[in-house]
Amino acid sequence: MSGFDDITERLQTRREQHLYRQRRVVGSRQGRALVVDGNELLNFCSNDYLGLAGDERIAEALAEASKQWGTGSGASHLVCGHTEAHHRLEEQLAELTQRPRALLFSSGYAANLGIINGLLGAGDHAFEDKLNHASLLDGALLSRANFQRFRHKDYQHLGDLLDKARDSTSRKLLITDGVFSMDGDSCDTAILAEAARSHEAWLMVDDAHGFGVTGNNGCGSVDPALYTTDDVQILMGTLGKAVGTQGAFVAGNEELIETLIQEARTFIYTTAMPAAIAAATSTSLSIVTEEQWRRERLHELINRFRDGAEQMGLNLLPSVTPIQPVLLGDETLALKVAEILELAGFLITAIRPPTVPKGTTRLRVTLTASHTDADVEQLLQALERAMQEAGA
Repeated sequence: MSGFDDITERLQTRREQHLYRQRRVVGSRQGRALVVDGNELLNFCSNDYLGLAGDERIAEALAEASKQWGTGSGASHLVCGHTEAHHRLEEQLAELTQRPRALLFSSGYAANLGIINGLLGAGDHAFEDKLNHASLLDGALLSRANFQRFRHKDYQHLGDLLDKARDSTSRKLLITDGVFSMDGDSCDTAILAEAARSHEAWLMVDDAHGFGVTGNNGCGSVDPALYTTDDVQILMGTLGKAVGTQGAFVAGNEELIETLIQEARTFIYTTAMPAAIAAATSTSLSIVTEEQWRRERLHELINRFRDGAEQMGLNLLPSVTPIQPVLLGDETLALKVAEILELAGFLITAIRPPTVPKGTTRLRVTLTASHTDADVEQLLQALERAMQEAGA
């Protein structure tokens, strides 16, 4: 008898609990509308916050760069995969974040695992917000450091945990999302920076959902006019969300980047992203910084949605970001509402445990700069009808 004989039963249990995950087949480029399983739906579940994933200028840059660089990088950055295109992008990211250097990773997940494991080991300390992204939690668990989680944005709780480790001479790393991916709220960078400073710790901010969306020129949650590498030693951002391409980066001082080049296994042992992607991302970053109207438009839509949802009495979380969760609590209800919305022409994902804590199942509504006022009004009307039909 094999220990894997319970796989079928476990899958069936997941189905019965309405926690089964399934992929959807998209038949069009990313945008405000998608063709999904042959049907055109208004897309309100994408992380393409600035509407750049389908931008023709970036697509043309990618096509042109592929003629020069081909389709693959051929090796890791440390062998022969680090091209001039990669190097230019790293310099551009360092300039945008106003940090001495930046280092590319193939994904945000790889970046977080590599950063944390490249800096921490047995005997060190990792302190994380309870609602941090799974990649941050996994990074701390894999590091073998003393890993403790504080209640979401409860900085008094964090302070208590830090006080208990005050006498430790080992490394102490505070780790937080800049914008929390499921709730849409933001960390308090100033409080965290002061907590790190007063306890001789470092602060790492994962700004996957803030970079490009918030701040001056899209600098994100860590405004370089307010926070230097003395305040926030480690800044991570992704390129597959607001920037509309692929990959991730970490920005910091010279010593941090050189340490990660030596120690981050997810950088050392991974094939570099294609150079053509790096070149296209350089084009996208220029658009991100220059087209401020995208952020302004996005925040107009956020306010429009929140005003309408609050008038309907929907249970929203206090988010001013493109992530606007509608709390429903019950998995069956959330799936039913999402199904009704899809039949009405709207694509919105029901987010269930273990992605979110039990009892907080929600519809994760996300807005992009590509949406129109009419799109948002139609969504609000459809939400009202769907909630009534589902008996919410």
